[in-house]
Amino acid sequence: MPLPKAELHLHIEGTLEPELAFRLAGRNGVTLPYADTEALREAYRFEDLQSFLNLYYELMAVLRTEQDFEDLANAYLARAAAQGVRHAEIFFDPQAHLARGVDMGTVVEGLWRALGGSVENHGVSTRLIMCFLRDESAESALATLDAAKPYLDRITGVGLDSAEVGHPPVKFREVYEAAAALGLRRVAHAGEEGPPEYITEALDVLGVERVDHGLRCMEDPALVERLVRDRVPLTLCPLSNVRLRTVDTLADHPLPAMLEAGLMCTVNSDDPAYFGGYAGDNFAAVHETLDLSQDRLRELARNSFLASFLEDDEKLRARYLAEVEAYEFD
Repeated sequence: MPLPKAELHLHIEGTLEPELAFRLAGRNGVTLPYADTEALREAYRFEDLQSFLNLYYELMAVLRTEQDFEDLANAYLARAAAQGVRHAEIFFDPQAHLARGVDMGTVVEGLWRALGGSVENHGVSTRLIMCFLRDESAESALATLDAAKPYLDRITGVGLDSAEVGHPPVKFREVYEAAAALGLRRVAHAGEEGPPEYITEALDVLGVERVDHGLRCMEDPALVERLVRDRVPLTLCPLSNVRLRTVDTLADHPLPAMLEAGLMCTVNSDDPAYFGGYAGDNFAAVHETLDLSQDRLRELARNSFLASFLEDDEKLRARYLAEVEAYEFD
């Protein structure tokens, strides 16, 4: 049995495995520019964030109906559960679908057909976080939040993702203020490719409660001190960082130094179909390559539940934390 964990940095569109992509393409009459699943899998070799995003958005063409989104989410939940995920806070990118003529209701209702039964069917509790694409306009983000208003009973929070450099958090001040007024939780990608200043801005301007990625905080000792003091969770994605060349090799990853500094780190999979590993694979990789002790792995698992948006069910959080403490490593 794998170590129980929560996954807090997971893009549902990034769980689209080649086999499912071809199956949905066939169902929806979409022609993919790849001969077969092996050719598509070969395309999952990226040079940088932008080359990944190009393929990521291209493959979204196969997602058309509620059934497609339900199938996508169920496939992820089954894989995640097998790797010890007990709670998942799942990102989705509505602007990428709205731009293709797929409306907000199709996306949310389709995902919810899987998420609504995730505890019964997979043993995984879930939350849904709607992300704004930072390379789109601030006006588009506001329109997206407006389109989501009929579905806010299913959406726990908002996030900010896609190409980071040149799109500072301050660009989205207004939509984050509006989201806060609606009672939504707030997270944002910052300090992956962008500078440490983006992390500070996400905290001060957007009022984020968690920082997605955040590994470049290590370049700013005062920021590290602040993150430690305020117990701001960082949702790190080690295998993603390697595939997108944020770090050269996994052995170069700053995770051990971050833990040593007292930062509240969590380990997640980001876009696992593209980056070669789900949550449990990321845990196994950092354990082996970075020589993390069992105590450190338990700390990462504990952090994941402490950082989860489970304030509406503290009993459930306590149960998950007890599972972490009771876990016996092989």
